[in-house]
Amino acid sequence: MGGFLRIANEPVGLSEPIPPIQTRSAYNHNKTLETLRAPRDHVLPSMRTLPATILTLLLAAPALRAESHPRLLDKSQYADQLRAMWLAEAIANWTGRRTEGVRQNPPFLTDADWGTNNGSNGQLIDFVLFQNPWLADDDTDIEYVYVHLMHTLAHNQLTPQEIATGWTDHINRFIWVANAEARALITRGVLPPMTGSSTTNKFYPRIDAQLTTEVFGAVAPGMTSRTLTLADLPIRTVSSAYATHAAQFFAALYSEAVATDPASPMPERIMLAMERARAVIPNTSKSADIYDYVLTDFLDNPDINDWERTRDRIYVRYYARLPDAYHGFPSPASLGFKFRNWTASDVNFATALMALLYGEGDFKRTLQIATLSGWDSDNPTATMGALIGLMQGTAAINAAFPAVTLSDRFDIDRTRDNMPDYLPADPQAQDTFTLLANRMLPLVEREVIAAGGLVDAARILLPPPHTSSPTTQLDARSANVQLNRSASPPTASISPTGTPTVGTSDPSAFCSGAEHDSAGFEPQMSNNILRAYCSNEANALPAGSTHTIQVEYPAPVTAHTIRFIEGDHFPTAANPTTGGWFNSFTLELKIASTWTTSGSSWSATQSDSLDPARPFQIIDFLLDAPILIEGIRLSGISDSFVTCAEFDALAPIPPDPAPSFDLNADALLNPEDLYTFSASPTDLDDSGSTNPADHAYCRTAVRFTELTDTLN
Repeated sequence: MGGFLRIANEPVGLSEPIPPIQTRSAYNHNKTLETLRAPRDHVLPSMRTLPATILTLLLAAPALRAESHPRLLDKSQYADQLRAMWLAEAIANWTGRRTEGVRQNPPFLTDADWGTNNGSNGQLIDFVLFQNPWLADDDTDIEYVYVHLMHTLAHNQLTPQEIATGWTDHINRFIWVANAEARALITRGVLPPMTGSSTTNKFYPRIDAQLTTEVFGAVAPGMTSRTLTLADLPIRTVSSAYATHAAQFFAALYSEAVATDPASPMPERIMLAMERARAVIPNTSKSADIYDYVLTDFLDNPDINDWERTRDRIYVRYYARLPDAYHGFPSPASLGFKFRNWTASDVNFATALMALLYGEGDFKRTLQIATLSGWDSDNPTATMGALIGLMQGTAAINAAFPAVTLSDRFDIDRTRDNMPDYLPADPQAQDTFTLLANRMLPLVEREVIAAGGLVDAARILLPPPHTSSPTTQLDARSANVQLNRSASPPTASISPTGTPTVGTSDPSAFCSGAEHDSAGFEPQMSNNILRAYCSNEANALPAGSTHTIQVEYPAPVTAHTIRFIEGDHFPTAANPTTGGWFNSFTLELKIASTWTTSGSSWSATQSDSLDPARPFQIIDFLLDAPILIEGIRLSGISDSFVTCAEFDALAPIPPDPAPSFDLNADALLNPEDLYTFSASPTDLDDSGSTNPADHAYCRTAVRFTELTDTLN
């Protein structure tokens, strides 16, 4: 195939100068306040020839068939789709493993390499189909643990301590980079989300969150807000910044894909799910640039089989260390991007998107492209393979390999510890994908009911769709974040000052907003360098002295919660016993130019007690009512020194009413809601238009229990 960067032993070069593609996000590291993305109805330039159905989808609001109900799931069918997700992921994972890390720079693999022995250690590059049982790997086993925790704890929303305990009990081997770093931090007492913070985890921009959290989209199908809420802490257990957004996108993609019309062509379903999932990525994020760039290049490419063109351009834009304006292409450095590693989030997010687009819903073709794409190839392969399995079901995966009997058995003990054995008579396997899917179905029902959907013995009616992101919400609530983006940032001080050997003496470190910032910029520090927290180590005060940290705002801000995030705990030559924390402290708020304490005009509930065994502890002070403040201060006793990663005032959580079938807001679901719909039609299914499908959707909800009631 034509292209560039593919000739061994020759300089990297283009066959001809090609102008750079202009993406919708127009990424610029320094633009913090602009809206960076074009309107949703923006038509991308130079679209290649596509089927009319896809062009209609891109250029106009999609309309669901009036009598088709993509949001009405058959339980047995969805259990089969969940089973297919795990089976497809296992096939894809081990197929992708054949080329993992083999090509990180040119010459890259191409379609011509499929079926050759150019894989890792001379392995044949081909589909892996004959494992029996399927062996756990890091693309499947951490998600498996999360399903186990939700199942055994009988709730889906995992707490920081539950995640940490789950990792301690089950995740101790076969983990690398950000996962391994998070596990080591958990051993030290650090809890999520600080285990994935740029202050603690030097591998936070890596791929890890992208391959461990997609399953939450399957647990909350068609419910993107619930998906992002469930996945929030698991994602941020091992990631920050744009890597968090890539993982959020994949979780949302799984959720959105389930709710696409199964009667529609797969390319159309994929495009619709991708564009809906794109809405969860802030326009400022590097992940937004990646999505927009890959999609634009795909649409601009006249040859559906020339996926290598897009892969090569991914290399030039996000990975290569080339001079600026190289044959018309800007270098990564000129765009504000930094070279990280072949396990980085960025290039692997890009190749996953590329494989899904060029594969057009064909399971085998998608796996081939992802396997040959380069870098950490097993991870994008597993993620996209599992997505297609979830969308199509077991029969489609079996049909892709008609001469093969694919195993249902799974060996989780290969990589994970202390897991239940659901097959005690089987010495090699502990579970089956069928049993696993059946355990997941009650998790799905829990989410549907909690979100306002309906469930009976055979069916699941998904609630009206809704999208909101916990990380974006936290960004908007943070006074430190918002003021640092303005012309009047907050000011901070620590008393006494010190000369720390670890961290920084600069108090601006704890009023930067970094722990709450969801812009998703490329961090401008070098690879594997942690953001500094503030410390007043070596301050020469005796044990039992008072220490103070303080943030003041240039104008009053509304506070609902005061958040203190501690720094690290460590011994020093002057303090051989570990230090870095307050023994006790008092919160003060500056109101109308006066520092006040609890009990005067306000009171607060502290979320947790100080714990010297837990560095980077997060302690929230929930105020009894929102209040305008001009500053926040903590004063307290320490036996050595204190540290602080962030000290912030958070505004109230904004109202985020989810849409409901109860259209007349009378707390009942009955024909009156149909009358309300007729009087004032509503876009219930978020298709972009109000049409007969919305009426059918509402009617299905109102009449959902009629059959059950009649039989009873």
